[in-house]
Amino acid sequence: MASAPTTSSRSRAEYIDRGLAGALRRSIIGVMKILRTVIVAAALGLSASPALAALDKGAEAPRFTAQGAMAGKPIRVDLAISLKKGPVVLYFFPAAFTSGCNLEAQAFAEAMDDFRKAGATVIGMTGGNTNQLREFSAKHCAGQFPVATASKDLIERYDVSLGLGADKAGWSDRTTYVIDRDGKVAFSYSNLKPQEHVARSLAAVRSLARK
Repeated sequence: MASAPTTSSRSRAEYIDRGLAGALRRSIIGVMKILRTVIVAAALGLSASPALAALDKGAEAPRFTAQGAMAGKPIRVDLAISLKKGPVVLYFFPAAFTSGCNLEAQAFAEAMDDFRKAGATVIGMTGGNTNQLREFSAKHCAGQFPVATASKDLIERYDVSLGLGADKAGWSDRTTYVIDRDGKVAFSYSNLKPQEHVARSLAAVRSLARK
């Protein structure tokens, strides 16, 4: 017949249990760090799961002016002036000359005739690699629409911070808003993958034209 556990054996068992619990906690923390690293890498490659845009449909879009570029030349972007012409597709992207942002800019450039037919203006905004926007506007935007510097304040007001490490401080996530000419958000879509932003925002602009 087995003898009852002694006090010392119970203490050893409790010690082992605490050790296992501690190891489990450390493993979970390690996994979380790995996941964060993966997210950072995804942001650089611009491929990650979607996040939610902060400004809901019907919210007032913050007005702003910003320094930007179009076709390689410096310009001043003013949301209020653009809205006088019709709806504005305001798309935030992480950084100029990163792979996903290059693809997205090219896709918007190729679709500009369709946006113009629908009466919309397209403006790209970023907080990353802003010193390269003149070249970016000519090369990947093909001179078809302006891109401008998104300040930290503007990124906060639109709540589109990428929220990663210090080396990405000031970068925005990939969020596209369609703002109706009354200044209200008509559509929003957030996803670090660039593929859907053009099609979704164009469909939203066309739906406004049908009202």
